[in-house]
Amino acid sequence: MIAQDALSAVTALVVVVSAVLFIVETFLRRDDPAGRLWALGFLGAMLTTLFYLVWATEPGSWWAVAGGNGAFVVGTGLMWVGCRRYNEHTVAVPGMLVAAASVAATAAALLAGPDGGDWAGALWMFVPLAVFPALASAETRRGALRHASPSVALTWVFAAQAAFFTGRVIAFIVVGPDSDLFTTWFGTASASVLTVVLTITGVVATSVLRAARTGVRGQAARGAGGSSFGIRSRDDFDIALRNAVRDAERHGEQIAVFVVRLEELDYIATAFGIELADELVAEGRDAVRRSTTALAIIGEQDDDLLAVIMTVRSSAEARRLGMAMYRELFDAFNAASGGVLPSLGVGIAVGSERGQDADSLLADARSAAARAASSVASAVLVAEQSA
Repeated sequence: MIAQDALSAVTALVVVVSAVLFIVETFLRRDDPAGRLWALGFLGAMLTTLFYLVWATEPGSWWAVAGGNGAFVVGTGLMWVGCRRYNEHTVAVPGMLVAAASVAATAAALLAGPDGGDWAGALWMFVPLAVFPALASAETRRGALRHASPSVALTWVFAAQAAFFTGRVIAFIVVGPDSDLFTTWFGTASASVLTVVLTITGVVATSVLRAARTGVRGQAARGAGGSSFGIRSRDDFDIALRNAVRDAERHGEQIAVFVVRLEELDYIATAFGIELADELVAEGRDAVRRSTTALAIIGEQDDDLLAVIMTVRSSAEARRLGMAMYRELFDAFNAASGGVLPSLGVGIAVGSERGQDADSLLADARSAAARAASSVASAVLVAEQSA
């Protein structure tokens, strides 16, 4: 009993200290949305620990089990939502699912009342704790996270948690929480050891991911050396694109949207320092401005994307402009870094006489840029026009 109490105390200490450090760092940094969601996830983990400590020291406080169960679910779910936000995927519906699961886990424990014991509403907690980490593990193998080496640790962290709680669900249903099998392999001691290992690994991995992206994002937002001059925000660019498409249709002109994609900036920031990644972002912005026409409109998209609007006479002219942009970017990166180059792709979408849609043009250019950045054949791709 003493050993288990000591293990629980160590677990609580690790979780609380890790969560506090991550949350404090969130307030000190110019953080991105994914980092804030992860910070809320660690806050949920800290609240879980505090609720369970209250229950362990005051057995009459049965309500603390309900609070701990709900906080556990919402904390884990927010880690998944944070991964989705890092990959620039929608988070509204996943966020609502996490909130609903947390409410259900809390309500199930409350409905069990004072006689519910340690495992009050356990299944309502175990199932989301198996599902959300599985989804988070899959999310780390997609999008921007797939290209960031620290995310491999997160993949294993979430996969291990999903496997453990899947086993817990099965054992809880088949043999019950009082069985030797459940106590030995899925009881409090096993969960405590797993929590310590996964918390430390998760904090380190998310901190590295956040540090790389925060540095690049923060420097880009400030516009190092004035490099943000003339580059519109994402919302302003979207409005300008819609206006440009409408004006082009009225005058019988063609609009071309260029998207410049930089990949592996997180890796460069981790391996060579945030300063180099910041310098590459600034040089890239200057290079894009130098390679475009005087009336071109340049705007933000994401951390590693810039978009440009220009009028063209044909797809061939758009490709020539894209090639000129690529060469300017390549030369600027090579001069600034001495050969440490991010993966670079330029995607182009050209409107047709059949009609031009702002959202479709931008989506096609983004898709082409993603293919170009990972292609060995061509770093400049023109999206095919849909019929």
